Amino acid sequence: AAAQPAWERFLGCCRRQGLLSSAGSRAGAGYRTHAATPGPLYLILDDNFYYQSMRYEVYQLARKYSLSFCQLFLECPLERCLQRNRLRSHPLPDQTICLMARKIEIPDLKKNAWEQNSLILRSADGISEDNEQIISLLATALENPVKQNEENAEQKEADRAICAASAVHRADQMCRRVISQAMKDAKDKNVLPSAMKSLAEELNKLKAEFLEDLRQGNNLKNQICLENQYSDPTTSVICTFQHKATNAVNKYILK
Repeated sequence: AAAQPAWERFLGCCRRQGLLSSAGSRAGAGYRTHAATPGPLYLILDDNFYYQSMRYEVYQLARKYSLSFCQLFLECPLERCLQRNRLRSHPLPDQTICLMARKIEIPDLKKNAWEQNSLILRSADGISEDNEQIISLLATALENPVKQNEENAEQKEADRAICAASAVHRADQMCRRVISQAMKDAKDKNVLPSAMKSLAEELNKLKAEFLEDLRQGNNLKNQICLENQYSDPTTSVICTFQHKATNAVNKYILK
C-alpha cells in the first residue's frame, strides 16, 4: 500500500510515452495492463551503482535474455554534490556524500569490454548537446543487444585468477601437512637436531619453489600422480611434492 502512489506514477509515465494502454483493470494488489503501440521498451535503473560489480550483475541479466545494455554516468564534483544535497528537503549527512564519492567507480571503457556502451556526462553543466548523446547511446545499444554467448575476456581472466589463487592456497595447506608429517618421521628416526634444522630449511625451500611453479601453471600441465588420479588437479600434483619431501627425509635418515 505504501508503494501504491509510486506505482501509479510509474504507470502514468508509461501511458504518456505510449508504452501502455490507458485501460487497466484492478487485480488484487497490482494492475493488469496491455501493451499499446509496439516499440522499444527501456528499463531505466536509476541508482548510484557505485561498484562496477553491481553494474556487472545487470549486464549479466541483459546477456542472459539477449537484451541491450548501456550506462549513463553523471560525473559531478564533490563540492557541487554537497551543495545540492544541502538544498534538499531531507539532506543526507555530508559524510555520506563524501563516502560515496570515495567508493564510486567510474565506467572503465578501456578495461571492461562490457562497459563499452557507456556515456559519461558532467552533470554540473547540463548542456543541450547531452540529449543528442543520450539518444545516440540508446540507439547504439538497441542496435547491438548483448549476445548470450558473448565472451568477456576480462571476467574470464578474473575468474581464472581467483581459481589459481584458490588452488595455490589449497596446495600450501597440503604442503604444510606433508612437511609436518615428514619432520615427525625424521624425528621418529632419531635424526640429529642440527640435521632436523637443515631438513626443515630444505623442505620449506622445496615448498616455496613448488608453489611458485603452481602459480605459473608449470606443474599442473603434465604431472599426474602415478598411484592415484584425482579429479582435483591440486590434489594430484601434491603427490609430486610429497614424493620429493620423502626423498629429502630419506637422505637424512640414511646418513
